[in-house]
Amino acid sequence: MAGNSIGKILTLTTFGESHGEAIGGVIDGLPADIEIDFEKIQKELDRRKPGQSKIVTQRKEADKVQFLSGFYEGKTTGTSVGFVLYNEDQKTKDYDHLKTAFRPSHADFTYQSKYGNRDFRGGGRSSARETACRVVAGAIAKQILAKLGIDIFAYVDQVGDIKLPEKSEINRSFIEKNPVRCPNEEYTEKMESLIQVTKKQGDTIGGCISSVISGVPVGFGEPVFDKLHADLGKAMLSINAVKGFEYGSGFKGASMKGSEHNDLFNKDFSTKTNFSGGIQGGISNGEDIYFRVAFKPVATIIQEQDSYDTEGNKIVLKGKGRHDPCVVPRAVVIVESMAALVLLDHYLRNKTTHL
Repeated sequence: MAGNSIGKILTLTTFGESHGEAIGGVIDGLPADIEIDFEKIQKELDRRKPGQSKIVTQRKEADKVQFLSGFYEGKTTGTSVGFVLYNEDQKTKDYDHLKTAFRPSHADFTYQSKYGNRDFRGGGRSSARETACRVVAGAIAKQILAKLGIDIFAYVDQVGDIKLPEKSEINRSFIEKNPVRCPNEEYTEKMESLIQVTKKQGDTIGGCISSVISGVPVGFGEPVFDKLHADLGKAMLSINAVKGFEYGSGFKGASMKGSEHNDLFNKDFSTKTNFSGGIQGGISNGEDIYFRVAFKPVATIIQEQDSYDTEGNKIVLKGKGRHDPCVVPRAVVIVESMAALVLLDHYLRNKTTHL
């Protein structure tokens, strides 16, 4: 099956299914002789893993990554990095009732139509469990970018209709101190309460994640099709449940005049405003890059829904098993990881620009 890889110089290819023996990946293009902190990789995985709080799925996975190649004495060798994460807490029987059923807003129908078969256990290849592989690769990329002075962080800014006001205080240190991963204590309590109420109703709810990237030098991004924001957009839209991506002024820019939106220069060519979101002409301009990602409600709900089976018979479905009532708290680290992979790839590509 094609479409399992991302990147041009730095590439990640992932494999595995939600209820298979393991998931894993191969990272190519990492520069050699870079020291990597493996404990930090595991800490990033812990931010994504299930069962970490009452407002996420209670599937219990240790998500302990095992590296098979690409490192020697704690440093990258310049060869392919292979890794696996073994699945430990599959409850396949929870999905037996879905063997011939098409769940609304899931990938069941499209996978069956495209391939002629599908792994109905937890969604198989379409499961968000695959994103653990992205976090492994992203954690490595983040460490390398940090050595270059590039910093990435993300946070939940909206759950349902509860949204952080514009220009509200962002307490970065608070993000990892609460299960929602919101940087504002007042709104964290409101968001967590909404998720809990929604969960008790057997329903799910969507939300948004914002990300800020600082320290990116001028010059990341390629002409026309590989613009930096285009690659960031593709990376974010490849994450399960993502329905929207905007950077800089985003859709608000559509209601502004050019005289309002233009980022005027200072003498040192920094800009007085940053409606461009740190990217102009598809190339980073040295200002902070910021973007926002919208996630839909998780499709599996513990309520009865009308649907059809593979024979076209009308059926009534009710979700079973363990699922996130809201995906955004666990997705924060995934957004950071995908941004890191794109930026490191563009850093390496930019190194080929000049002799």
